[in-house]
Amino acid sequence: MRLNRWLALGALVLVALLYARPVRSYLAARNEVAQRHAEVRALAAEKRALLERLAFATSTDALAREARRLGYVRPGEHLYIVKGVPVWRQRHQATIGRNG
Repeated sequence: MRLNRWLALGALVLVALLYARPVRSYLAARNEVAQRHAEVRALAAEKRALLERLAFATSTDALAREARRLGYVRPGEHLYIVKGVPVWRQRHQATIGRNG
């Protein structure tokens, strides 16, 4: 009876040893898959954001705003360049500070 218990215990330990490495590999692979799924979700969100930015950047309003920033004007408009704005702001702030 005692020998049967030892044999059963030995068989159980042998089975546990035989299954330890595959179970460990399975758990590691499952963890890796979960990480990859999270990475795919993050990349999909980034792609959506970039597509939205692209759609906005190629819109008529964005192109017109960028053209104005570069100094382009529409036909019939006149471009005025105002100089000395920083100096004016400093003087304006100084007068507000004295009057305020």
